[in-house]
This record gives sequence, C-alpha cells and structure tokens, in this order.
Amino acid sequence: MSIWEQLRQIKEDGLRELENFLDAKELDSIRVRYLGKKGELTAILKQMGKLSPEERPAVGQLANEVRQALEAAVAASQEKLKEKELAARLEKESLDVTLPGKRRPLGGLHPLSIVQNDLIDIFQSMGFDIVDGPEVETDYYCFEALNVPKDHPARDMQDTFYLGENLLLRTQTSAAQARVMEQRTPPIRIVCPGRVYRADEVDATHSPVFHQMEGLVVDKGITMCDLKGCLEQFAHEIYGPETKVRFRPSFFPFTEPSVEVDVSCSECGGKGCRICKGTGWIEILGAGMVHPNVLRGCGIDPDVYSGFAFGIGIDRLTTTRYRVSDIRLLFENDGRFLSQFQGR
Repeated sequence: MSIWEQLRQIKEDGLRELENFLDAKELDSIRVRYLGKKGELTAILKQMGKLSPEERPAVGQLANEVRQALEAAVAASQEKLKEKELAARLEKESLDVTLPGKRRPLGGLHPLSIVQNDLIDIFQSMGFDIVDGPEVETDYYCFEALNVPKDHPARDMQDTFYLGENLLLRTQTSAAQARVMEQRTPPIRIVCPGRVYRADEVDATHSPVFHQMEGLVVDKGITMCDLKGCLEQFAHEIYGPETKVRFRPSFFPFTEPSVEVDVSCSECGGKGCRICKGTGWIEILGAGMVHPNVLRGCGIDPDVYSGFAFGIGIDRLTTTRYRVSDIRLLFENDGRFLSQFQGR
C-alpha cells in the first residue's frame, strides 16, 4: 500500500472511530492512536524521507489535510461529549419548580425576653421610664451609695465577682438607682432591667448569671400604700386578676421598712403543691421604702421627698409563669425547649 493510500486509510478509519466512541476515555485513546507522538500519522510522516523531492510537497499537503480533518473531528467529538455530560447532569440535578419550597424555621423571642418585655410594657403603662446601667460597676454605686458600707454585714449576703479593688460585676440592678437619683431631680419613676452576677453554685434554682428589674419611685408624699398598689397591679397583670398578693416583713439595707412579696400559687390556687412547696405562696420580689440615708447620699432631702423601690427576679418570674422546673433550661439554648415559646 502506497503512502498516499495509507494516509487516506488513516483519515477514513479515524473519522469512523471518532463517530462511534463511548466515553471520554475512549475518545482520548483514539486521539492518541492517530495524532499522538507515536501515533499512526506520525509513523507515516517518518517515511517521507524515502520519497523523491517531487513527491514530498504533495504528500506533506495531504498529511496536513488528514491531521486537520482528524483534529477537527476530535474537537467536535469533545464538544459533543461535553454537551452529553451536561445534559446527563442537568437531568440528574433537575429541579421541579412546582414543588413547594422548604420553609426555613423561624426563631422567636427567648422566654426571658418575653417576660422582660411584658414587664416593661406594664411599668411603662404606669408611667415608669426605662433606664440602663453598666454591668461592670464600682463598689460605691453597687454598695456604699445603697447604704452598704465596706464593713456592713449585709455584704456577706451576696457573693460578689470582684474585678479589682473598686470594680465588680454588679450584684443587683439597684446600682442604677443611685446614678439616676444623682442625675435627676424628683419626681423620679424608673425601672432598670438587666443582667446581674453573683458567685452562686449552679443548680435548679440558682445561677451565677441571672436577670433583675429594679424599680424606683421618688416624690413628695410617697407611702407604703403606693408601693402596695403598684405591686398588686403588677402581679395582677402578670398572673391574672384572681392572684392574691402577700407582703412579709424583711430586711434590705437600702430600704426601711422592707418586705418580701409573695403571690398565690397559680398551679394549685393556694392549696399547696410541689411548685409552691406546699405553702400555697411563691416569693417573687423584694421591696421597701427607700432608706433616708440613700436619698441623702444622692443629694435628695429625705425630709421633703420619700420613695419606694423593688427588685424583681425575672428568671424566677419566668420559671413560675411557664412552670419551668429547672432554671438551667433558660441558659442551655436547647432548640427543643426554646421552640415551645415561639409565637408567645
């Protein structure tokens, strides 16, 4: 077979095989067999040295035509293969646009935030302003300005996180009282919600981080009756109008007289159960008339003005309101627990 016939045969065989390959691997194998460095076309071109000078240009031209035809066929086959693979992938990954979309779960307010917002709404409706105070507080505003000097035994009632000689994490939002009384002239009517810190052991009813809302009213002629009416209104708004409220004598260094405030157990209606430990009552806050020393220390004349203050434990209020048996559930961020409060 002459070199002319061999070139035509290579072109014919190559084009036929390039129309009937199965996959990319076989296509590449065909390309290498005909066009590679050791391929059939290269082997033929090595024989051109045996040709006469007159034949070489014509044979070289034919060889180039064969190479160009095979390269064009390979390129077309590669493009065809890409389209085939793309069609297969699109078929596999096809999306039915008529199917309903996947609804992303919506978050909701944390139960502590729900209760805090409710408290804010209640006290704003009574004319209270909402104020804030620093969580890193000075010893003066957290204790001394509230009638608790450095040698006062009441300091033993609270295990405090000290950050330095005069800096600490506030143990109560009452620290905001002194700041507000120094800056404002009575009448004053404020509540201060926020986080507070005490070195308590973690258990079902205690946490080193918890939440309070401190309330303060200072004006002329404020009496214990005003305090009682305010807190009864608050309890009825939170627990319902049938709720009973009880005041018990207590002691706080920044109020005199001081009281603990209980509400009738909503679980048993005051009959006694596991929630109220058989007493029929649940303690919710401490309160009292602002001590004259606190007023005097903040530049307010106690002979002209009087006031009352109260501190609400938001965490305890939340657990009793929603019948949560363990306060740790409020801090563990368990989605199964928190999802129960969505929409409330």
